[in-house]
Formats: sequence, C-alpha cells, structure tokens
Amino acid sequence: MRAVGVTKYGGPDVLKLVNVPRPTTGPGQIRLRVHAATVNPGDTLLRKGDLDALLRSGPLTPPYIPGMEAAGVVDEIGSDTETDLKVGDRVMAIVMPIDATGGAYAEYLAVDADQVTHAPAGSTHEDAATLPMNGLTARRALDVLHLRPGETVAVTGAAGAVGGYSVQLAKADGLRVIADAAPADENLVAALGADQIVPRGPNVGGRIRQWWPDGVDAVVDAALQGAQVVPALRDGGQIAAVRMWELAGGADLGEDRGITVRDVFVPEYTHRRDKLDELRVQAEQGQLTLRVARTYPAADAADAHRALEAGGVRGRLVLTFD
Repeated sequence: MRAVGVTKYGGPDVLKLVNVPRPTTGPGQIRLRVHAATVNPGDTLLRKGDLDALLRSGPLTPPYIPGMEAAGVVDEIGSDTETDLKVGDRVMAIVMPIDATGGAYAEYLAVDADQVTHAPAGSTHEDAATLPMNGLTARRALDVLHLRPGETVAVTGAAGAVGGYSVQLAKADGLRVIADAAPADENLVAALGADQIVPRGPNVGGRIRQWWPDGVDAVVDAALQGAQVVPALRDGGQIAAVRMWELAGGADLGEDRGITVRDVFVPEYTHRRDKLDELRVQAEQGQLTLRVARTYPAADAADAHRALEAGGVRGRLVLTFD
C-alpha cells in the first residue's frame, strides 16, 4: 500500500511516498481504507526527529509514518472485536504514530476498535478527518479544568483548529468565552461563538483583563502564549496548556496567586470512544464546525508541511488517498 514515510529526519522534503505492507487486523481491531488524514503540528515533530527516542524504543522501524487522525471506510474487522461498525461504514479515527499501528498517512490503517467511530452524518472524508485528534484535544483541555456553567474561559489561538473547537465546546458547556484573534479572523471567531474578542499577540493577558477586571477563571492556551496569558487569570485560576511550555523562571505565576497549570495530554483520550462519538453528535447538531483549510494529494505531503509551518492556516490541511 502507499504511505507517506520518513526514513531520515529533516525538513518537509524528507517526506516520501513509499510502499509498505498492508496491515492486517488483530483481535479487537478495525482496518480503515483511509481517504483523508490531517496535517498537524505533532506530525512535524516526528518528521524532524523530536520523537526519535519514543520511536526507537517501540516496535516500529523506518519508514516512520506520521499522522494523528484519519477518515475513511471500514475495510476489515478483526476477530473478537466488539463494535457497532460494519464493513463499508464511513468512519473517523484518532491515531498515535508512535504506537505499533504507525500513523495515519497511509492508505490502510489498523487500530483498536475504541479509536474509531462513525463519521458525522453529511460530512466528507476530509471534513471528518479534522475532528478526532483536534476535537479530543479541545475536549481534554476543558475537561481538565472542571469548569462549571457560567464560569469564564479565555481561549488563545481561537482561529486555529484546536482553538476553534475549544471555543465551540466551551459554549456548548455553558461557559462564557473570550478569545483572541487577528483583525482578519475576528468574524470567524465571532461565528464560532466567542462572547468577546481581543487582539492576539504580546500582552494578550492584559487585554483580556481589561474586559474581565476580576480575571477569567481559566485559559485554554492553544497558541502557546505561556506567561503572556497569566495576567488574564483571577487568583486561583487555571491554565490548560495544550502543548508543554515553561513559564520563565516559574515566577510569573506569582507565589500568592494560586494559579495552576494543567497539561493537556491527548493520548489519555486515544481509547475514549465515548468522547469521540460525543464529538460526532455535536458536529451533527451543528455545535462543532469542521473546517478544512486546504487539501493535498498524499504525494504532496511536503507541500502541506511547508504550508503548515509557514503559519496562518485556518482549519486543517488534509492529505487525500484516492
């Protein structure tokens, strides 16, 4: 089968279309004929070698295959697999490229059944592929904060895929949302449901605090602003760090403010089919907007990585395997 693989680490040009054996399903697994796989920042980490220690310590050998979410059709169901899915069903899946399955940039993918659920009704494969990892990251970010309806959350990077889902899920949870946006993205972020929008960039926390003088209850930091978001928080507030970051010297939290940083580790939801299927329902109900920024044939994966790293992508870039 065709896959996009990495045999040596480096820039986008190391991504090559390769032929690898088609996976077979083991007990409890489902095989997808993949039609679409998204390009995410985590994929660039694998490509550059930042995950080398994890890859080398596992069962995989080069070419390593990136990709964390996919959509397609059920092709095969393994023995002893408990599932409501049938061969031919349109589905989406969350994938961990460091696992024995490898990543989603491949024509066929065999994963545990609890990583797969129906694609949202009416969605294309490209649409559906944008939801599993990005949606579950946003869901996990809000879940670790344990906010109550009526409380206030700020979201950085609100125009991006994770930030956008965070805004919409927060609104569905009954939260008040303040979000950042560049001028060109203000209409988009407003359409996602943000109650208030502030300009993105340095000192975003200070601008948020101008609108909420007592401070917000929490921040989902999808844009990795780090210490810049701290002034937005009330004493005792929380930050959901979508990817790991460090506050300079650790002093920015303030010893007497009681602010907590909570890491968002999406692999904890890899096998939470209930969470993934809840996202499907919310997409079908119009509470979540599936946003495809651009599609590329799998053979052009290097171009997709270059576009992602150039920045300014709104929604997700998607590779297609037709």
